[in-house]
Amino acid sequence: MNDDKLKEECGVFGIYNLDGTDVAHSIYYGLSSLQHRGQESCGIAVSATDGPKRNLGIHKGLGLVNEVFKEELLDGLHGNIGIGHVRYSTSGATNLENAQPLALNYVKGTLALAHNGNLINAAALRHELEYTGAIFRTTIDSEVIAYFIARERIHTKSVEEAILKTASRIKGAYGLVVMSPRKLIGARDPYGLKPLCLGHRGNSWVLASESCALTAIGAEFIRDVRPGEILTITKGGLASNMELAQERKAHCIFEYIYFARLDSTLDGISVYDARIRAGAALADSYPVDADLVTGVPDSGLAAAKGYSEKAGIPFALAFHKNSYIGRTFIKPTQKEREDSVRLKLNVLEHVVRGKRIVLVDDSIVRGTTMANLIRMLKQAGALEVHVRISSPPFLYPCYFGTDVPSNKQLIASAHTPNEICRLIDGDSLGYMKIKDLSKMVEGLPVCRACFDHNYPMEVPEGDIRNILEPA
Repeated sequence: MNDDKLKEECGVFGIYNLDGTDVAHSIYYGLSSLQHRGQESCGIAVSATDGPKRNLGIHKGLGLVNEVFKEELLDGLHGNIGIGHVRYSTSGATNLENAQPLALNYVKGTLALAHNGNLINAAALRHELEYTGAIFRTTIDSEVIAYFIARERIHTKSVEEAILKTASRIKGAYGLVVMSPRKLIGARDPYGLKPLCLGHRGNSWVLASESCALTAIGAEFIRDVRPGEILTITKGGLASNMELAQERKAHCIFEYIYFARLDSTLDGISVYDARIRAGAALADSYPVDADLVTGVPDSGLAAAKGYSEKAGIPFALAFHKNSYIGRTFIKPTQKEREDSVRLKLNVLEHVVRGKRIVLVDDSIVRGTTMANLIRMLKQAGALEVHVRISSPPFLYPCYFGTDVPSNKQLIASAHTPNEICRLIDGDSLGYMKIKDLSKMVEGLPVCRACFDHNYPMEVPEGDIRNILEPA
């Protein structure tokens, strides 16, 4: 990760082992495979569905999954039903209080929730709850969802009915996993903005943000949770509620461009194949005479392969990635971030020296990282660097859980592609055409509002990322 990349808000994971076996270790492996979706905090909550030890056990911490959870800690988390979460904050500050899962003890028992996404009406709903006496401990919209479920549960026959009533009030994007004492429930927003899938392993049912998390624990992918679906898992099996389903869908295009892991399949579309098609579309739109095609590790490599195959130009690795360097987006100064980029990516000089290069990446946000990479390639002897980007220019904010900066920080909002090309010292620059996004995902209906301002629902004005923070 680096400071010139967009951040996804988080990833969720849930598992219900019907034969009573502890699930904390499985959640750990599932979260580890979703680490790319959130690197600031993580947490696991477990409960036993039967027997005397039905208390909810929970542990959360700041940092990566392998930093927060050690073997002895996992051994102490007993329960055959559980949920987990990895987080990058787009709403609410980075602190332990805002880490998930969120757990509540209320009149009907216990409830734990993990949420991927962002609500656009969180502030109004929170004020409504506050005026009825609710006291909030966090500054994240996920706590609003948890409180509404708890409040509705008092007046309903089941927790899934309370989730249905809550889901009818909230607006925005969400992939939810909810744990009650005897149920694991998944819910997905009606547009399908955030991914969620169902898997099965032995006598266990699994819910996860991406199919790669199922593979990590040896679970079989069953299907995607449908947009608008509330899926309840109990000892008796699966129950699906589709009351909130609607005709219009708007899956987040950036899952396929960048967020999702390369080995995941989302809503029937292979992420790897989508990125190969993106690179091929770039080659059709922006051909150039060059000696080799390369990608920015790791997210630009598949699109670079697609460009290479379509253009008939050899593909080569031009950078070595040092995986042991710290996450560059947490460096405190711009100078330190730039130094971290150089430490994390080293140019293979003998590969690029004397070559005209096509450099493929998934996006340009602020432009700083791309300028550094071009400078490094030319210092290593590259004759030309032609930049190809497998997404259109970012022009508008995202309200659904993607950390798109304000327009002032988006280089494309103030500069034309030709101006950007000069600023980053590229020899040419080509962005993915908006019309080619549909080809990339084989016609899947997508949200591309950060490119064309066509939001799938009415959105508020201004930046809402930290709207729940104290004034």
